[in-house]
Amino acid sequence: MPELADKRPSGGESALTAGCLTLLVLVADVAAGLLVVIVLAVRGLGRMDAGSGQTVTSVPRDWAPVLGFGALALAVGATAVVLLRIGHRVIGAVQLTLCVLLAIHTLWSWP
Repeated sequence: MPELADKRPSGGESALTAGCLTLLVLVADVAAGLLVVIVLAVRGLGRMDAGSGQTVTSVPRDWAPVLGFGALALAVGATAVVLLRIGHRVIGAVQLTLCVLLAIHTLWSWP
């Protein structure tokens, strides 16, 4: 396997790749998080307007937080698995930890 030893990237290229992947994952996770926050905020505003002047006969279950945080946990978990598979263990471990925290928060907001 001497051919593989010749094709390994140098330390600078590996650091640049890790930095670019970190930035890409951070931007993707922030965009997904902002999407969840916007959806939950719009749903909250809709419930505030609907509650004025109407009598509530039954309270419907609100599945938006569960679906939003569940989808975010799934996206973060998928990026963690991809990062772990390509060999970036530290970034993947941080993503996996964030995925577990989001999954716990999803279960906590179950109606």
